[in-house]
Amino acid sequence: MVSAIATMNSTILDVFQGSPADPVRLPLFGVLPATLIVSVYLMVVLRWGPQFMAGRKPYNLKKAMLAYNLFQVLMNSSLFIMAFYYLFVKQTYDFRCMIIPWDHPDKQVERLMSYSYYLNKILDLIDTVFFVLRKSNKQITVLHVYHHALMVIATPIVNHLYGPGGQYATMGTLNLFVHAVMYAYYFAAALYPQMKNKLWLKKYITKLQMVQFMILLVQSILTVWLNPSCTVPMPIQYIQLAVASSMMVMFGNFYYHTYVKVKSKSE
Repeated sequence: MVSAIATMNSTILDVFQGSPADPVRLPLFGVLPATLIVSVYLMVVLRWGPQFMAGRKPYNLKKAMLAYNLFQVLMNSSLFIMAFYYLFVKQTYDFRCMIIPWDHPDKQVERLMSYSYYLNKILDLIDTVFFVLRKSNKQITVLHVYHHALMVIATPIVNHLYGPGGQYATMGTLNLFVHAVMYAYYFAAALYPQMKNKLWLKKYITKLQMVQFMILLVQSILTVWLNPSCTVPMPIQYIQLAVASSMMVMFGNFYYHTYVKVKSKSE
């Protein structure tokens, strides 16, 4: 798997050697830094971390996890409120084609929101590091690693080809809401471990994630087939279609095996 990722990273670098669409450069916000971050992440959680923990007992990370999850709730909630304001209150975008020109008064806000979202996706990678250090290996699934790695690499790729925000503001806003709820659950589970398997919210977080990608799938379909005049690059829309479809399948499979199949066996 690691060698396949290395090949993919090499291909990505070949494709994105040109100048980015957005002339403003921000620290770490590029295809090369994101590729390196994801590569190190994969090595840590798939090889170096498990090797380091092989002869060690799981670490007690309760305090660190409480602080991390609380920070994530606050950060995701704050970004969601800001995104919601610009989407639905100020109505910066036309949902039929969510592009604002480079000289738009809200362009700098859009850029900073995209950058903050990207940094938050990097921060999300700590989730898996906690799993490794606690030896919660069953939680390091293909879906988990794929989802985390994809969210880090996708934002700078889109920014390189297309610029910040725009059509992907919908995805970011939905994702921020889901993560605010998810980290609130993680905080409660870390604070009260005995309630971990009793918190009904866990199942509905997965449902929220599936709804999120269903909305993104519909948005891409509407843009590609019903609004061909939209200047969003079509390859990016097709990528969104593929990613949303793959995520729906993977989360649907996870939901079935975790909640439906297990419940039917217990009855």
